[in-house]
Amino acid sequence: MTVTAATELSERESALLASVPTGLLINGEWRSAASGKTFKVEDPSTGEVLLEVADAGAEDGAAALDAAVAVQEEWVATAPRVRAEILRRAFDMVMARADDFALLMTLEMGKPLAEAMGEVKYGAEFLRWFSEETSRSFGRFSSNPEGTQQILVQKKPVGPCLLITPWNFPLAMATRKIAPAIAAGCTMVLKPANLTPLTSHLFAQILIEAGLPAGVLNVVSTTDAGGVTGPLIKDSRLRKLSFTGSTPVGKRLLADASTNVLRTSMELGGNAPFLVFEDADLDAAVEGAMAAKLRNMGEACTAANRFLVHESVAEEFATKFAAKMGGLTTGRGTSPETTVGPLIDAKSRDKVHSLVTDALADGATAIAGGGPVDGPGYFYQPTVLTGVEPGARILTEEIFGPVAPIVTFKNEDEAVALANDTEYGLVAYVFTKDHNRGMRMANRIETGMMGLNAGVISNAAAPFGGVKQSGLGREGSIEGIAEYQYTQYVGMPNHNNA
Repeated sequence: MTVTAATELSERESALLASVPTGLLINGEWRSAASGKTFKVEDPSTGEVLLEVADAGAEDGAAALDAAVAVQEEWVATAPRVRAEILRRAFDMVMARADDFALLMTLEMGKPLAEAMGEVKYGAEFLRWFSEETSRSFGRFSSNPEGTQQILVQKKPVGPCLLITPWNFPLAMATRKIAPAIAAGCTMVLKPANLTPLTSHLFAQILIEAGLPAGVLNVVSTTDAGGVTGPLIKDSRLRKLSFTGSTPVGKRLLADASTNVLRTSMELGGNAPFLVFEDADLDAAVEGAMAAKLRNMGEACTAANRFLVHESVAEEFATKFAAKMGGLTTGRGTSPETTVGPLIDAKSRDKVHSLVTDALADGATAIAGGGPVDGPGYFYQPTVLTGVEPGARILTEEIFGPVAPIVTFKNEDEAVALANDTEYGLVAYVFTKDHNRGMRMANRIETGMMGLNAGVISNAAAPFGGVKQSGLGREGSIEGIAEYQYTQYVGMPNHNNA
């Protein structure tokens, strides 16, 4: 493993940062926080400040909701085709500035440029997908079984929404929530993560340029998440809460949302098992493991967290996997040689290292990596651990870093038991040449999603979400619009039988 050096901001980077709005977006205008406060956004590869942005308070949050409520009725009345064309223009505009979005994400989040470009394409696809689905949200019309009444069922927007996005996918998590809300006819208040707000700000400006009316989307970046979102959740005018983040925070938000019986979507934590059976194509499994583990440097709820490998192939798999992990290059994401960027901050790196040191102290062996990278920034060595004991802390907590603990199993039943030994159930990965076994795993593993001989499965046309403590609801696909709608039934006399 090699390390590339951090560099000062280039002229292009400085010019891009200068184009990013740094205020709060309220009723179509970028403005300072009522308090005048700002907060700093850092480059995690260097620890240096990129920009300072407005730091919203409760007063700003209230103004954002006021703006959303004020235009909700007019926005509902906007023709679906108009909403669709706004989304399609936004898709075209994001793709036209793909290089800018990729670089901005690399600067504020750390991921390598090639991976950031992948997120641009993935995130933009939600705009295109929902633009095509906007006018296809159908109800139904039928007679009741007795033939005495006619049944009209229609889908209607839930109303003003609060969208809370995480730092790890700054563009895709915004588009995955905003696009279906626009398609359904909902107005929004977006609270992006304070670690990576810049991409959301640039995307919001794109939506304005694409023709989104003032007040439909409002953006309140803040370091006081509870102080801003708490009063909004208690406001009876808010009708939906969509959150992506940790399970503990999600639980608190669900409790708060119960006061007004808010419609909620919760995409929470994960502890994904990656199962390799004795008949698997090991080279394909290793490639799948690299994709499932290292997306976003492992900072993804879909990241493979536990590698469960049949004892007969565990040594060969671990050797090949460690060779791949050890050959990666850690450095600033703007460097062409970099394949693994930094973790988001020092706290995250320290947590990852504590999980590794605990596992090593309990008898595990690091056959690749095993510690932080010296120097500036928040880098951690891509790490593979063998000899990890079931029940180890690293197998029960979400790692959120480039660390892969390997556990062996003897048979299918033991593999399933290990896979299900968690309160989470977001995604699982299974590698086997036996299709029947693969389908058995889909039936037996408690998970909202499963990759069968595939290490990456997220797609705008597929429903994303989990079971157990990994959350509620689905994002993407036709289910994604449904999360922003309620069903209304109208009964009327059947005059055909009069």
